[in-house]
Amino acid sequence: MSIIEKAASRIDNKKGEAQGAPAGAARQADSLPPAPPAPPAAVPDAATPTAAASAPAPAAAPLHAPRRTTNHVELDLERMHGIGLVTAAGGRTTLVEDFRIIKRPLLKRAFAARAPGEKPGNLIMVTSSLPGEGKTFCSINLAMSIAMELDHTVLLIDADVARPSVLRTLGLPAHRGLMDLLLDDKLDMSDVMLRTNVNTLSILPAGSNNPRATELLASQAMSTFVYEIANRYPDRIVIFDSPPLLLTSEAHVLASHMGQIALVVEAEGTTQHAVKESLRQLEGCSNVNLIYNKTREFPGTETYDYHYG
Repeated sequence: MSIIEKAASRIDNKKGEAQGAPAGAARQADSLPPAPPAPPAAVPDAATPTAAASAPAPAAAPLHAPRRTTNHVELDLERMHGIGLVTAAGGRTTLVEDFRIIKRPLLKRAFAARAPGEKPGNLIMVTSSLPGEGKTFCSINLAMSIAMELDHTVLLIDADVARPSVLRTLGLPAHRGLMDLLLDDKLDMSDVMLRTNVNTLSILPAGSNNPRATELLASQAMSTFVYEIANRYPDRIVIFDSPPLLLTSEAHVLASHMGQIALVVEAEGTTQHAVKESLRQLEGCSNVNLIYNKTREFPGTETYDYHYG
């Protein structure tokens, strides 16, 4: 081969190398030893796991870690103030001051040391003798007042499963809740609990109507549920809006789980006989208190008072 031909051959080989395909590579491929396999990261293949797929899976969350709910509702605070409910933006009204007085002894007892076997003081049931005496109104106002505290959160539970009225009073649509939770062991409380735009207040609706409501409230599932909500968060107050005592049997069953009970008595409405019968049904329950409501000190005004029974 002449010098010119050798030079031309070198130029062709350099051009091939610059393009990633050496000029003589195709002709010499059969005579070369097989190249070692490339590492998986350099030669991705459908059968070869990628770095992301082969990375170890994250550790599973603890079995008892609370799950955050995605259910969020907006309370119309202006509407609530307009219908006479306690709101933080409502100013220092007589109603706000009344419920500040009512909540203070309840809070004090809620976190006091308790004797062995005593029910948790942070479980508070609000009930009445008969419908129409203002128990739901008092339940919501008490919850809103406690939610204004700096050191506590509140869970308001509509336990009047036959005639639920908490969501309706707040202008909210019906939602799954307590009864669904007790019936379906696959449901978690976070699936049915409603967080609100009042950061320290959550709501658990009554849920689906069920003819076996009394048995469900007396079940082991209810006992487990009550223990969990009483002990999961140390700063939480749980308020149950209960059915009336003299109308259904659910209230008496519910009372057996409670650490404190507030019986709403309507001024000039609830008879003395009804109050005595309600207190008789609550015999054996510790810390029974009375909220004497709708008293009229001046024409057109209503106030609330609080007494220990």
